[in-house]
Parts: sequence; C-alpha cells; structure tokens
Amino acid sequence: MKKLMDDDKWIYEDLTESIIGCCYRVHNRLGSGHKESVYQKALSEELSQGGIEHEREVHLKVKYRKKVAGTYRADFVVEGKIILEIKAVSSMPKQYEAQLVHYLKSTGFSLGLLINFGARSVQIRRRIWTVS
Repeated sequence: MKKLMDDDKWIYEDLTESIIGCCYRVHNRLGSGHKESVYQKALSEELSQGGIEHEREVHLKVKYRKKVAGTYRADFVVEGKIILEIKAVSSMPKQYEAQLVHYLKSTGFSLGLLINFGARSVQIRRRIWTVS
C-alpha cells in the first residue's frame, strides 16, 4: 500500500475531513454502547445535514480476473469515492483493517474509512489501496 499524494494533499482530503467531523458529532451526541444500526442511521443523518452525498448498504461487485466472484455490502459509499465501514465494538482488531483493504483491492475503490463508535472515543482508521 502507498499513500497517495497530490500537491502534498491526501487523496480526498477535504471530503475525508468532513466525514470525520460527522463521525465525531455522532459520537459526541450518542456516546458508545449502541448497536451499529443506530450509528449508521445517525451518521447518515449527519452526512445529509452536511450536504455529503452518500448511499447506505451498497452492494459492490468483487472481481477476480475481471470477472465477478461475488458481492460485498458496504455500510456506506460516499460520493462514489470512499467506502465507510461502521463498527460498534470496544476495540478494533487488526482483522477489520485487513478486511477493509481486501474490499478496496477487490472493488476498485482507493480509499476506505473504518469507523468504530463502540469505544470511549470514536476510532477511525484510514486505509488506501493503490496499484503500483
């Protein structure tokens, strides 16, 4: 994996910052302890309030050798560019991050955010996939 840079900026930097701001607002209002579905609905509302185009529970094709091998359901796709995976667990194991990278790799997306609302403070992992 490589970090994508464009004029010393991260890929989709402004959009990523807006999404992260929405996540913090949701966590500040709800705290931890709710089910994932509660955070998904709240985050959807917060993204809408911020004018951020998004889709929930999007079915994405997983490709293998240019053929569809299956589908994966993303919690969110934001502006057709970023996959968001929502969790509500006390701590995030590395396997969640690895899973997000596999989703990026097999769906053609370059950027994914793994967001955990279940800890004392919201946890966000930003993962990038590029083909060298």
